[in-house]
Amino acid sequence: MANNLQEKILEVKNLKTYFHTDAGVVKAVDGVNFDLKRGETLGIVGETGSGKSITALTILGLIPIPPGKVESGEIIFEGQDLLKCKISNLKHFRGNRISMIFQDPMTSLNPVFNIGNQLIEAIQAHQNLSKKQSYDKALELLDMVGISDRKKRMKSYPHEFSGGMRQRAMIAMAIANSPSILIADEPTTALDVTIQAQILELIDGLKKKTNSSVILITHDLGVIAKYAERVMVMYAGKPVEFASVNDIFYRPLHPYNLGLIGSVSKLNEEKKERLKPIKGTPPSLIDLPKGCTFALRCKFAIKPCWDSFPPTIEEEQNHFVACFRAKEFLNGSLKRE
Repeated sequence: MANNLQEKILEVKNLKTYFHTDAGVVKAVDGVNFDLKRGETLGIVGETGSGKSITALTILGLIPIPPGKVESGEIIFEGQDLLKCKISNLKHFRGNRISMIFQDPMTSLNPVFNIGNQLIEAIQAHQNLSKKQSYDKALELLDMVGISDRKKRMKSYPHEFSGGMRQRAMIAMAIANSPSILIADEPTTALDVTIQAQILELIDGLKKKTNSSVILITHDLGVIAKYAERVMVMYAGKPVEFASVNDIFYRPLHPYNLGLIGSVSKLNEEKKERLKPIKGTPPSLIDLPKGCTFALRCKFAIKPCWDSFPPTIEEEQNHFVACFRAKEFLNGSLKRE
């Protein structure tokens, strides 16, 4: 668990990012609050469409406007609110102080430029280095991410790389300028299990080597359990639970988090039980219910759940949850089954 005395490198406050479409207003991110400490890995988990990636893209200023719009909030990084920065100033932070590894490297890498050119461009965009110095730096980066035969690979195009090598090249570009924060958005999508483990170990090793911070976005709770120190659970654009990784897994206080944990197979259990899927589907982000967004799928729902969205309360130290029944889970009067 991260030390509470660690410096907060990023603070996100009441962030709301909506998309204005012909069908209505999509509340993709609707009141997100969290902080990130130097040197820690913060996991963000939730189903597809819960707002995980949009949160990350908003931090980087990559939301298409229109139809997207940041309705409210603050993103405080190194004492500055990124939402108030001019585009020219934001470019100083994006790819330099804050970098992102995207889900699909094949669509993130430019197919008409070789890997070397793309790496050198990423370096020269933020560092005052000569072409020779940038080339040498690119070779060093390929070495750091475990790509062999570096000089040959500098001349290769993305389609000549395997999926794992493309992801390594993306990581090399992301760390080219020694960012303070590395956002990894489903960094192992479409990779086989062995390559997934290598990529995650690589990101974790680079984080420890440079004392950078990582925001790890994934739907894989096993990955979160191994690499994250704190976790934010999101549902329908809202954070519903935020705590240390141990509390999230061993003292869950929100029914949605209980459902996520119950739907994952546990290999170390002697008695194998059927998985318990969460019944129903997430609500439309265009037509959200008046009360708790999870109430329709929650077997613990009571009358207040239908009337208003529960406030986020610190039920115990550094364990925040938005649920009217969290205290009952905490004191044991309501069983987590």
